[in-house]
Amino acid sequence: MQGTSSGEKMRRTASVPARINIIGEHTDRFGGLALSFPSQHRLVLSASSSSRVSGEDPTLVRLWNAARGWDAELTIHSEIPIGAGMSSSAALCVAVAMCSENHDNMMAVSLEAQRIEHEILGSDCGLLDQIAITHPTSGQAALIDFDGMSVTDFKIPPDWLFKLVDSGIRRNLGETNYNSTEVCSEMREMHALLESDRVREALHCDVNRLGKILNQSHASIRDNIRASTPVIDSLVREIQDTPGVLGARLMGGGHGGMILALIENEDTLPGELLVPSESAFIEESV
Repeated sequence: MQGTSSGEKMRRTASVPARINIIGEHTDRFGGLALSFPSQHRLVLSASSSSRVSGEDPTLVRLWNAARGWDAELTIHSEIPIGAGMSSSAALCVAVAMCSENHDNMMAVSLEAQRIEHEILGSDCGLLDQIAITHPTSGQAALIDFDGMSVTDFKIPPDWLFKLVDSGIRRNLGETNYNSTEVCSEMREMHALLESDRVREALHCDVNRLGKILNQSHASIRDNIRASTPVIDSLVREIQDTPGVLGARLMGGGHGGMILALIENEDTLPGELLVPSESAFIEESV
């Protein structure tokens, strides 16, 4: 893709959201369930046809080449904090997959994004993040079944209000036990089975019960897959004990990043409410 027949340059832009995982953490490798939605925080990648591949970020260029991208000048802007458990790496890889090949099949995008994340970023990730940010209908959550690889829209009840609390700890999944054998497969599988049961219950429960489910999820993340730390556990307990908070848990790969809090009203905790947003999309222009 070098340009149009008249010599005009083409520009392809992918807008990709962050992922908010309500419940269903670390389930994708065991055929489990997850309930996630794309948030208002976005990453935007633009690729303009050029004589060669270029960009200020060397990692972006490596990802682009791994995806067999065309000769393009690459620019990126992101509102998604790195290492915060909001799928910043997956968002970048999804954007590269969309712009490089212009896939219209979002499962193909997800698989390609996973492949280049494995190859270039060294993270042995599953498919939760990629599917959660490419598949849901705008404004809805996605119920992801990793056994049948199916995605079903889920309308989030109006009293399910969420905010994020930043632990202030940043991590790289390659530097945690996310990819290690320190936690045995049996414990990971037990967590995934119990977490999937929590997803099933969440689909039909009221907001107060959902808060308890989030608390149970954090306890399993802490005890079964050891993806938390004493500092984070202390912060999670503090948030859980805050008046107006119905439940809270660590979100993402673990060992740092954001804590998801379910709250009674908008005034509970500082910061903005999380808003279900539009899934990843791509635009072309001359």
